[in-house]
Amino acid sequence: MLTILGFAMIATFLVLIMMKKMSPIAALVLIPALFCVFVGKGAKLGDYVIDGVTSLAPTAAMLMFAIVYFGVMIDVGLFDPVVRGILKFAKADPMRIVVGTAILAAIVSLDGDGSTTFMITVSAMYPLYKRLKMSLVVMTGVAAMANGVMNTLPWGGPTARAATALKLDASDIFVPMIPALAVGLLGVFVLSYVLGMRERKRLGTLTLEEVLEPAETETVLVGAGGSGGTGGAKVSAPTGGAGSGADAPEEGDAERFQVLDPNRPTLRPKLYWFNALLTAVLLTSMIMEWLPIPVLFLLGAALALTVNFPHIPDQKARLAAHADNVLNVSGMVFAAAVFTGVLQGTGMVDHMARWMVDVIPEGMGPHMALVTGILSLPLTYFMSNDGFYFGVLPVLAEAGAAHGVTPLEMARASLVGQPLHMSSPLVPAVYVLVGMAKVEFGDHTKFVVKWAALTCLLILGAGILFGII
Repeated sequence: MLTILGFAMIATFLVLIMMKKMSPIAALVLIPALFCVFVGKGAKLGDYVIDGVTSLAPTAAMLMFAIVYFGVMIDVGLFDPVVRGILKFAKADPMRIVVGTAILAAIVSLDGDGSTTFMITVSAMYPLYKRLKMSLVVMTGVAAMANGVMNTLPWGGPTARAATALKLDASDIFVPMIPALAVGLLGVFVLSYVLGMRERKRLGTLTLEEVLEPAETETVLVGAGGSGGTGGAKVSAPTGGAGSGADAPEEGDAERFQVLDPNRPTLRPKLYWFNALLTAVLLTSMIMEWLPIPVLFLLGAALALTVNFPHIPDQKARLAAHADNVLNVSGMVFAAAVFTGVLQGTGMVDHMARWMVDVIPEGMGPHMALVTGILSLPLTYFMSNDGFYFGVLPVLAEAGAAHGVTPLEMARASLVGQPLHMSSPLVPAVYVLVGMAKVEFGDHTKFVVKWAALTCLLILGAGILFGII
């Protein structure tokens, strides 16, 4: 019964948010509360919720201060060179912009944290998608899939969990998987090219004059190659030749435009290298695990605010500027705590996992690595990585060992589902992604699930072909 109710609860949640009958926060809170009553454990709802909130509180704190930190870094201009580089590559071509999104998300994912990846990627790419009227779910989908592939890095979480659960060395799991993961990442780049070509076909040939919105040209865009201006001057579309704008292109460059105001008052050019060094130290500390990540971002946000904005009114203004994102994301995380708390507290997740293991035919025993790879798609989507790697994987590995399948093969196969996992409603980082991109979670889910599942299967197929799995 708990198995059926668990699947019913998840299905109800997904249907309601994809049909936009409920907001994600409301669905994450009310649906599990209702099913908790159905299970007959309504009296323990408070305990389940507190347990869920307690387990996710560090994540919520990390996200809150990470948003503040990277928001300040964007304000002061740390990522302006990155944005200019992407603009130089992407220009006004939707295909290049989508490919650039995948490349940027993959590169930034090297820090091992999905939330920071999404904050940097969306901050850089959102203005481009908005100005060119491109589909924002393409941006969120491509970013999530690229990050999902890169999330398998040993310091990203899943590989370390698999190694811990099966008592293996993380490098023994990850290094042989590199060719298969490279195929998966290449698949994401190819998909981004296809989606970009679709956007190019939908939007047609673009010029800045066609996509600029009059009310927005005063502060965020600077024309190139024409009569572009500085500061708050309005911008006209490029007509060729060298322009007199503040960010005129080099001779021979095609049309370009600026999405971050080069004269915004929050810029701190004299502190650029301090901010770059601070960010490098922060990311290094995360990778080396010198301190818990929430503590690192708390210290980093406090230091960044103090040094860049020494006056208290300026600090309050920066906090207020990013309060909307902080509230949306932290609210989602605590709402998700109700969902996970009920799933785990009532025992639904354990019954669901055991049922899926039990239904595996006896004849599939010698192919348990393949089975694990396929099961990793739904299981890592419907439960947390901790639940899958510490609760389900050891059971699957034991079943595989009885048929001669090594724990290393099982551990590698368990990583296959990560591109889909990164869009799970139980992953706090996905709320950073959709929140900052102003995309409905249901719209993101409908778009990304099929493509992410295809990427997972591509990795699995490459792993089998190369003899890794």
